[in-house]
Parts: sequence; C-alpha cells; structure tokens
Amino acid sequence: MRTLAAEIARHTGEEVELSGWVHRIRDLGKVSFVILRDRSGEAQIVLDRKPDFTHESVITVKGLVAPSEKAPGGVEVRAAEITVLAAADPQLPIPVNQDPAKLSLEALLDNRYISLRIPKLRRIFELQAAILRHFADFLRSEGFTEIKTSKLIGTGTEGGTGLFQVEYFDTKVYLAQSPQFYKQAMIASGMERVFEIGDAYRAEKHETPRHLNEYVSLDVEMAFIESEGDLMDLERRILAYVFAKLAEQNGEILELWGASVPTAEEVGRIPLVSHDEAREIVSERLGRKVFEINPEGERVLCDWAKERHGIEAAFINAYPRKMRPFYTYPLDSKTMSFDLLFRGLEVTTGGRRINEYPMLLDALPRFGLTLEGLGDYPTIFKYGCPPHGGFAIGLERLTQKILGLANVKETSLFPRDRHRIRP
Repeated sequence: MRTLAAEIARHTGEEVELSGWVHRIRDLGKVSFVILRDRSGEAQIVLDRKPDFTHESVITVKGLVAPSEKAPGGVEVRAAEITVLAAADPQLPIPVNQDPAKLSLEALLDNRYISLRIPKLRRIFELQAAILRHFADFLRSEGFTEIKTSKLIGTGTEGGTGLFQVEYFDTKVYLAQSPQFYKQAMIASGMERVFEIGDAYRAEKHETPRHLNEYVSLDVEMAFIESEGDLMDLERRILAYVFAKLAEQNGEILELWGASVPTAEEVGRIPLVSHDEAREIVSERLGRKVFEINPEGERVLCDWAKERHGIEAAFINAYPRKMRPFYTYPLDSKTMSFDLLFRGLEVTTGGRRINEYPMLLDALPRFGLTLEGLGDYPTIFKYGCPPHGGFAIGLERLTQKILGLANVKETSLFPRDRHRIRP
C-alpha cells in the first residue's frame, strides 16, 4: 500500500512504498540522495548507485524507513527497489526545485503545467480551496442553499458592454458576467437564501495586475433584508469565519508566504464610510479633489482604515445612483449599495436590489433601458418578490490579498486576460 511522504516518520523501521516526482538529485558517487515529492510533501530516498532517472520523472520506491537527522522529517527511505513510471525530458523549461521568485510571471504562466509543480506555488491553490470550503460551510450553517446557474445568457441585461458573444446553434448568446438575475429568481422562488461559487466573464480590455477576464465569483443573495447593512453584517461574519479557519488549519501556508489574516475582532472593526466621505478622505490625503474612488483611492482608504481602526479594510456605501446598476435599490440620489476594500483592493460589490415591479419600471428610463430589452427578468418581480440583496466576492482577488501577491494572475490556475488563452 502506498505511503505518503509526510507519513513515513510513523513507519520508522518498516518497509514502505512511495510514489511521486523526483524533486532533487544529489549524486555522491557511491551513494545518491533523491528527494521525492508527492501531494503531502517531500521524503529523502537513499540509493547505493547513480540514479538512472532525471528530475521530475515519476517513480515508485520501496524500501526501509530509517532515522536521519538531515533528512526532511528526520527519516529517510533506504531504497531496495525503484521503478520509473514515467521518465521526464531532462531539459525542463523552468526549474521546479528553485525559488519561483527568481522566475518572471510570464515564464511561470507560459509553462503553467510545469510551474504548478513548484510546491510553493501549488500551496496558493490549497489555500484557495480552503477558502471555498470555509465560505460554503459557513453559508450552509446559516440556512443558505448552494445553486448552480447557467453561464449562457440570451441578452446582456446587466449592460451591453463587457460581454463575450458565443455562437449557440443558430443564434448568438453571451457568457454571463454574474449569476445576478438567477440569484434573484431563486429568491423569488421561495428559497430565500442562496449562494453560488462559479465562473464569471468580463470582456473588458484591462491590462492590470488586478483584472482577469475569467474569474471565480462567490455570490450570495438573501431575502427579507432592510438595507445593505444586513449584507455587510453577513459579510463580516463570513470573513471572520473564513479567516479564523485559515489561521487554524492553513497556518503553514500563510507562514510560507509571510502572510497573515485579520482576527475576528479586527474584522469587527472594519469601518463604514459613505462614498462622499470616502472621497473627502482620499482628497485630503492626496492633496487634490477626487470625484471617484479609483485604485489609488482604494489604497489610500485602506491605509487610512489601518491607521484609524487597526485593519486594512473599509466598507464604502451610499454610492450615487448613476454609479450603480439599474436594479440597485435607490435612496433619493444615492443607493443601498456597498463595496468592501481589503488591503488596497476592492474585493466585494453588493447591495439591496429593487424588488417592487413599479419601482423597476420607473428605474428603466433613467438608465436608457426598456422592459422588452430585459427579456424574462421583469417576471421575477411582477408576481411578488421579497425585499432582498446580495454581494459577490472575487475569489482570486481575496486570495491575492490574503497572501500579499503582486498580481491576481498568480491566483488563477490558468488565467485568462486580453492576450492569454493558453495553456
């Protein structure tokens, strides 16, 4: 039976079988040391001969586990039998057993099948998987139902720009920018509380370290709310739970990247400022008048929040109506909407939605929209829909800011931007 590298210490004095990749070879002539890597970690293998395999070859080793102070975990496997399962070309396009910081991002992405073998990089996605698990666990504990909605939509009802067009038999459809309207439909169906973890697509011609054209969206929608305040309270509790679980169960990954997560007490201190107040703070700190919160402003506001409240995050609410989608619930010239900025980057957008049919009809001409142009969407509200709202968290952006990475592409297994459609 196969034993994982991380488990061999408990088998000291016993025969084991390991399988994995050849991470490193040190040939000393009469004896050779091989570091074998599997999903759990690394193990040292001792051979009494020169290896007949290369780095990244896949092998199976059978041998005796013996104590060794210099080996990973304090034990090594003295090989009695080695089988090469798949030989690797000796000319690797990039090294797997070196610090990935020495390689450019382009080199890592161009050789993604190989760069994902680098243990430190792979740990990014172990942490990301943990975020998904904790996010879903918390919402299920709060009575939310997980849904999966179509990513092919017939009309660009969230706005005609930024949509990828797709041929669909004899017609044209679009890749969904979010599950927004389907979430609202499920609220009206009587589910009341739903969430979805799914892909989202934005055909925006960005070339920045904060944008992807395909990303994973953590969407939440909840019925019977009074304002966006109910949603921000929910997100505080989600983040406090996720961060606590990451610190408890994934501390090794955080330490590897020199990262940390806020405590529950710190999350509770995230300040709330209106869009107008946020503009004033940014204007004062930059020494010039600003009219919208751009990426520089997001960084300024997070610096301000850290100085004043001890956490590098801030909720911004009460955005002007013209800056939010047509379905956002109005409050005079403002809206019941919000963003969450975290460590200098917007990671969440949300708000209460319009749920009354007459209010929806009133909003359409203000945004240059027609009832006919919305397809089936108005049906959600024509036959009764409770007060509701929701938000979406960008998984890659949240991962990026937790680990302190320079570019959001580092947190996507196979990132898609304006120029990258492979591998």
